[in-house]
Amino acid sequence: MNDNDRSIVGLAMLAHAMVHTFELSIPILVPVWLAEFSTTRATVGVVISAGYALFGIGALPGGVLADAYGSRRLIAGCMLGMGAAFALLGVAPSLAVVTVALLLWGVAASVYHPSGLAMLSKGVTEQGSAFAYHGMAGNFGIAVGPLVTTLLLLAFDWQTVVVVLAVPAFVAAAFAIRVDVDEAAAVGGSEADARADGGVSSMSELVADSRLLFSGWFVAVFGVVMLSGLYYRGVLTFLPDLLSGLELFAPVEFAGESLEPARYLYAGLLTVGMAGQYVGGKLTDRVENARGIAAAFGVLVVVALAFVPAMEAGLAWILVASFVLGFFLFVVQPLYQATVAEYTPAGARGLSYGYTYLGVFGVGALGAAVAGFVLQYASPSALFVVLAGFAAVASGIGAVLAVRGPTTD
Repeated sequence: MNDNDRSIVGLAMLAHAMVHTFELSIPILVPVWLAEFSTTRATVGVVISAGYALFGIGALPGGVLADAYGSRRLIAGCMLGMGAAFALLGVAPSLAVVTVALLLWGVAASVYHPSGLAMLSKGVTEQGSAFAYHGMAGNFGIAVGPLVTTLLLLAFDWQTVVVVLAVPAFVAAAFAIRVDVDEAAAVGGSEADARADGGVSSMSELVADSRLLFSGWFVAVFGVVMLSGLYYRGVLTFLPDLLSGLELFAPVEFAGESLEPARYLYAGLLTVGMAGQYVGGKLTDRVENARGIAAAFGVLVVVALAFVPAMEAGLAWILVASFVLGFFLFVVQPLYQATVAEYTPAGARGLSYGYTYLGVFGVGALGAAVAGFVLQYASPSALFVVLAGFAAVASGIGAVLAVRGPTTD
């Protein structure tokens, strides 16, 4: 990588880690909120879905803005907004204010993925490695968020913890404001300047570009990312709560503090995802992405169907199931990110990633509500059957893309 590549990858890695640090600290707080506000899983699931939905819905305008004004400015604004939202969360006296804070966080966080991925896909020459490192940084945040939140909760109340988490976001914003990068260095002048004004300038142009995207095979990729988001959010939101209900992971008193072993397993599962992101990123340079998508989601079907039996079979089996889940849950992400880049023009790359993360985190946010209602009115077994269904359909779409999709060589 050259200096510009390294600067872009460094900025994207920092921002990606921060976004997911906040995102995955939230499930750790679910049991705290259930006790603090005397509410139900279904209610908390809806509250979290609302914040996570804006995380996805805002990705579409975020992608339009990335094409129009560049990614670096949006990333700086994202960091500032997330920090402010968690600062507000730190003074929340009720579930209603928690809801407002999560909605504000979702709006701020939503612009990162379309802007960051557009910058990587247009500015970096070694895209496979860039996606791999970017994904690993995201998983570092995904693992660190729950772990740091868990450790801080040993010493502080939850409102102090979220304020502490807000501080690094302001530091990351300062870095994003100062760094100097060429965001279109890898695609050349003719392709990078495909739209002279730098982005979508009217609603009619947005509709025209959107129609162009969805008239091709991008619509199939969009289906994959929606199903991926539903599986991702559905399995991760209540997993700490489910694991903590097992006798194996009952709270342990140590030095006057109550330790929650389930939270550490959850953090470990997400840490394994770093390896999944790296392997998935490297696979984008070595295998046909559609085949990789079909295979990885096929494994997630098996994992979902085996997870509850593993929970009942003892410590060794639940550890194996958790780590396989963590690995393959994140293998799929670089594969569909690279597939989006294959099927879309550089001039609309921000828009295409906007739609991608509208699907992953907007539609995918419904996974938290689905999980909450299934757990409230059915059982964990029923939830994992639903998740297996999501993965099975995504695997089938990947197989169709592999057999009948366009050749991108």
